[in-house]
Amino acid sequence: MGKKLRFNPGRRRRGKTRSVPPARFKPRRPGWRDAFVSLRPWLLLIGFVTMAYIFTLPGAFSAPGWLSSEPQVIEGRFTRCGRGRGYYCVLDGDTFKLGDRAVRVVGIDTAEVDAECAAEAVQAEASTEALQRWLNRGPFRMTHRLDEPIDRYGRSLRTVYRLRPDGSEDRLADFMRAEGGARGYWGGGRGEWC
Repeated sequence: MGKKLRFNPGRRRRGKTRSVPPARFKPRRPGWRDAFVSLRPWLLLIGFVTMAYIFTLPGAFSAPGWLSSEPQVIEGRFTRCGRGRGYYCVLDGDTFKLGDRAVRVVGIDTAEVDAECAAEAVQAEASTEALQRWLNRGPFRMTHRLDEPIDRYGRSLRTVYRLRPDGSEDRLADFMRAEGGARGYWGGGRGEWC
C-alpha cells in the first residue's frame, strides 16, 4: 500500500502567521459628534416645545386643515358702525361686525379709535378706512381655529382672505400690515401708538 508516516508533533509545519501587536490607541477626545449625541434629547425637546408654542399663536400662520373651520363666505357692503348702520359695519382697523357678532382679524393690531393722542387718532382713522376699503372690494372668506374661536372680549377670531383669480390668497392681515398701518400681533402685550 504505501509508506506509513508517523505523526510527530515536533516536526509539524507551522503556518506562516503574522503576529500583529494589539493596537495602542490614544484615548479619544470628545468631539462635536459626541456633544451632539448627548444633546440630542434636549434639542428634540426644544424643537417640540417651539412647535407647540408656534401652534398656539393665533396669527403666526394659518391653521392646518384639521384644526381649521370650513370657510364662511361673506358678501355685503360695509359701512362705519354707528347710528343707522347696516348689518355689516367696521368698528376700527382690526374689528368689524356682522350683525351682532364682532369679528377680530387675526394676526394684526391697529391703533384704537378711542385714542390717547392725536397721532394714534390719525392712525386709527387711516386703518379703519383701509379695512373698510378691503372688505368692500368683494366677497371674502373667513376661517377660524377650532380650538380658539373667540378672544377674551367675546369677539370672534377669524382669518380673513379673498381668493385671487390665480388661486392664491389675498389675506386681509397682509394688506393691513402693508397699507393699513397695522402691525403684527400674536397675543401678549401691545406697543404704544403715541
